[in-house]
Amino acid sequence: MNLTTAKVVKLEPHQHDALLSIRNLTVSFRTDKKHTVDAVKGISFDIPRNSTIALVGESGSGKSVSSLAVMGLLSPDNAVVDPKSSIMFEGRDLLTLSIAERRKLCGKDISMIFQEPMTSLNPVFTVGFQIGEVLQQHMGMNAKEARARSIALLKEVGIPSPETKIDAFPSQMSGGQQQRVMIAMAIACEPKLLIADEPTTALDVTIQKQIIDLIEALRQKHKMSVLFITHDLALVGEIADRVIVMRSGEIREKGDVRQIFEAPRDPYTKALLLCRPSLDNRPWRLPVISDYMNGNPLGDHAELVQKQRSRGLNGKEDIILEVKNLGKSFYTREGLFGRKEFKAVKDVSFKLARGKTLGVVGESGSGKTTVGLTLLRLHQATSGQALFEGKDILSMSNKEFMAYKRRIQIIFQNPYASLNPRFTVGQILLEPMRIHGIGKDDKERVDMALQLLQKVSLPVAAFHRYPHEFSGGQRQRIAIARCLTMKPEILVCDESVSALDVSVQAQVLNLLQDLQEEFGMSYIFISHDLAVVKYIADQVMVMNQGEVVELANSDELYHNPQNPYTQTLLRAIPRGLQSLVA
Repeated sequence: MNLTTAKVVKLEPHQHDALLSIRNLTVSFRTDKKHTVDAVKGISFDIPRNSTIALVGESGSGKSVSSLAVMGLLSPDNAVVDPKSSIMFEGRDLLTLSIAERRKLCGKDISMIFQEPMTSLNPVFTVGFQIGEVLQQHMGMNAKEARARSIALLKEVGIPSPETKIDAFPSQMSGGQQQRVMIAMAIACEPKLLIADEPTTALDVTIQKQIIDLIEALRQKHKMSVLFITHDLALVGEIADRVIVMRSGEIREKGDVRQIFEAPRDPYTKALLLCRPSLDNRPWRLPVISDYMNGNPLGDHAELVQKQRSRGLNGKEDIILEVKNLGKSFYTREGLFGRKEFKAVKDVSFKLARGKTLGVVGESGSGKTTVGLTLLRLHQATSGQALFEGKDILSMSNKEFMAYKRRIQIIFQNPYASLNPRFTVGQILLEPMRIHGIGKDDKERVDMALQLLQKVSLPVAAFHRYPHEFSGGQRQRIAIARCLTMKPEILVCDESVSALDVSVQAQVLNLLQDLQEEFGMSYIFISHDLAVVKYIADQVMVMNQGEVVELANSDELYHNPQNPYTQTLLRAIPRGLQSLVA
């Protein structure tokens, strides 16, 4: 807004000490010409100088909307900020500044790291150009000065060979390196306030730890404040001084990080802390948000939440799948006639017991997803065998393998991309049954589909709706229901809960365990979240650079890891309050 008269805001005494002070922030979005929905409902909080404030909550809680309001990035076409709201930064109300004044301030004194670096970085420009653009725009540097400063920034955030990487495009860098470039852009002008919006959500546990440590080191070095936005309370103990817990656009609780962990007052805060799998225990059923919000902390499943589940193999189990010396290579052209080989999977061997879960962990690029896709023949194996009840499914013809397709299924990581947006849920469930001849007619298939929806806790009305009408957790349930139409014996779960809020993650993990008990399915559970893997897996296989470096029962591996790489992974797990004590 370009106002000729600035709004006069009476400051409370403690607001004078805050770098940023938000009062009565209310943000609504227009759904049509007559209706709006409130995304943020009159929230107030302060960010002191040289401190880190964590803003915690599930998707839809209003965390990101609040940060976008600070940055002035809300769309004026459908976002409405209540005129009674104020966002004071060093005594100036950001909501009364002109667009030019806001642009000058945001990027220099206030900057932001966005959640998804691949969509935030421009794919057609080098990373050096994009960092240099910030320096030229806000610091008035020429091209030569900006390049020298960009190299120094890339070095500061830990990018190897910055003199070379400065000319790389985002697609030529790993996810962790892309996020480091985003951080370099954000600190280029040495801002007073850095907003980090879910900066580690899709990263491996080791890269996540590196990014957390980097943000904290930069905060101390540059004496800046940080607003750290996350849905994972376990991360908060690693970085925050104070915590603000949001739900449905409102602040449910705020306080010192130790108080939040040791004595949370609000049931929602308690639920967020306890929904995430712990390294110390393995309840038969994970508690979910609804268990706490109805006034009965353990809900209708108190006995199952308190009962401990044992995991592990004794060596006498029936083996449904045996993989021997599996290898997978990818080739790229080199020169006119040559080609270069990249070995993504190298001599991998393991056994999968019937009705049990094998967890597969490792960083991005370790080969774990390639193993899963190769077993489903979505990649063609370069070498090795996969014996399904004694028969090698990798050497079968397509016709022979058709009978096995329904017996081994996969849940992909991204439920948004794996469901056809043009199909209703009913069509998504009926299609595989028709292809494989399951059910004698469509009436019987519809009945089976409705039963499966009930099985995954979705209403019957979902049958006629489209995927975009559901939340991420509900879409993942639809993906699971689609797999169940095949009545599979082996289910490959490829990072199937990694992008979900902790409460939705708990619901899906409970569902997977219930289905395993009912149908006796075997899972290959691929994940970079080691706390989740310890909770659900009987045996854990650790992969590094395409090779298996350790394979053991889950409790044994977590309590006594043998390989240095496994030890590094385990040390990087966020431990919440334990990190404060350490």
